[in-house]
Amino acid sequence: MAGKKKRFKIPTWLHGPVATAVRGAMAVPVIAGFESSAQVALIAARTYCGARMNRKRVHRAMSHLRQAFPDWDDDRRHEVTVASYEHLFRLGVEMAFTPRCLTTDSWAGHVEVGKVDEALGALLTNGPSILICGHCGNWEVLGYTLSLLGFRLHALYRPLDVKPLDAWVRRTREACGLTLVDKFGAVDQLPSILSRGYPVGFVADQNAGDRGLFVPFFGRLASTYKSIGLLAMQFDAPVICGMARRLDEANFRYILEIQDVIWPREWKDAPDPLFYLTARYRRAIEQAVISAPEQYLWMHRIWKSRPRHERLNRPFPPSLREKMRSLPWMSEEDIDRLVDRSNQDAAALAAGTLAT
Repeated sequence: MAGKKKRFKIPTWLHGPVATAVRGAMAVPVIAGFESSAQVALIAARTYCGARMNRKRVHRAMSHLRQAFPDWDDDRRHEVTVASYEHLFRLGVEMAFTPRCLTTDSWAGHVEVGKVDEALGALLTNGPSILICGHCGNWEVLGYTLSLLGFRLHALYRPLDVKPLDAWVRRTREACGLTLVDKFGAVDQLPSILSRGYPVGFVADQNAGDRGLFVPFFGRLASTYKSIGLLAMQFDAPVICGMARRLDEANFRYILEIQDVIWPREWKDAPDPLFYLTARYRRAIEQAVISAPEQYLWMHRIWKSRPRHERLNRPFPPSLREKMRSLPWMSEEDIDRLVDRSNQDAAALAAGTLAT
């Protein structure tokens, strides 16, 4: 078996020059203005999306959209794939403007607060709470705005390899009240943070590997982190699922939306509380994606890891089928389709033809 591919690391002596270059590059959009920079980003996104070197990722995005939206034709899927790249490149521009647009005095001119009453109720209980979103919309705007509203949000993140750049990111986020928690030390820090009643935020749709909990996501099993559900169960914490959805292509304008608030009383009596909780927040992320599919990063390897029964080319486990029957939003027809897709994945995996 081939070894795991090593990630390239920038030598320490280059950290200063690289950070200076990146900070300088981020100043260019600010000087040029938001509208002009956004237009350049769109052109760059379309060029990159159509580049020969990027065909594999475009093909993956199209395949993922085929799974998520089987009723769409390929023209629409391609249109959304291109829009997904445009969204990604716009996020780069918006990152440069976020510290300037989202301040105590100016955030209300850029972010509209939607129907978030239940979520605010959960946050105002003075007890621990967990906030999650997917790679849909602008997760930076979501964290920034909640912090500016006065909630002492602690967000899990992967530190940047370039130390001066990482220090700048921390400094700008902490200026608005958002505390970043290094994911590599999170096991020790998060229980202490939650026990003090502070909300903790996760971007929760990453592939969790072969040991993740496999729950439905657009009719296919997706590996999902157990840690969020386990923390919620340990601290009796509500799980709030939301997103910041872009409203205006020409301006920095977003709306905060809540897809679901999962209260402890709703999962405690489930046959498998961890499975129920994890499946439900995955469903909330799915609903967020459906509301703005062009603002989701479809090129990510969402379904990369496969469950054990598929890797071993075994029949779909009856116990897993029963767990899915306990999810009130899933019909027998939904379950049958997912089982059929799982069987197809197992056969493709055995044949070495599985696309993820």
